[in-house]
Amino acid sequence: MKSPLVLLLAIALSLPLAALAAADAHDHGKPAPHKLELNAGKKWGTDDALRQAMSTIQASVSQTLPKAHSGKATPAEYDAFGKGITAQITYIVENCKLEPAADEQLHIIVADMMSGVEAAEGKQGEKKRAAGVVKVAQAANAYGKHFDHAGWKTIKLPH
Repeated sequence: MKSPLVLLLAIALSLPLAALAAADAHDHGKPAPHKLELNAGKKWGTDDALRQAMSTIQASVSQTLPKAHSGKATPAEYDAFGKGITAQITYIVENCKLEPAADEQLHIIVADMMSGVEAAEGKQGEKKRAAGVVKVAQAANAYGKHFDHAGWKTIKLPH
C-alpha cells in the first residue's frame, strides 16, 4: 500500500479501533469516509501480495464461520482467528502496492475487517464474537465484489 495512510493503518493495528474512532470524531477537518465503489464500473486491480493475503483470510473465515454460527467456536478459536486476520492485514500493509485510488478503496475493506477482528477477539463483549467473524466475512465478500481476484469465491453467510 503506497498511500500516506499506511502509517495510520499500522497504528490502527496496534490500537483498539474504538480509540481511533473517538479521535476521528473530534477531527472536524477530515472528509467523511468514502463509500466502497467500483473503478468506473470495473473491479480494482490487485497484486500478488494482496491476493495471497486475501486468499488466506478467505480460508480462515470459511473455516471459522460455521463454528461461530453454530455457537461452537471457543474463545481460543476466536482469538486465533483474530490474530490470523491481523497478521494477514499486516502483510497487506507491508507488501501490497496498489494505485492510490484502489488503495483508498482497500482501506475501507481493511477497516471493516479490523472492526470485525475486534469483535471476534471479544473486545466488544463475548456475545459479539460470532458477529465479528461475520463482519470479516462481509468485508471479504465486498473485496471480491470490488477487486479483481481470479477464482475468488463469495463466502456463504448465515441467514
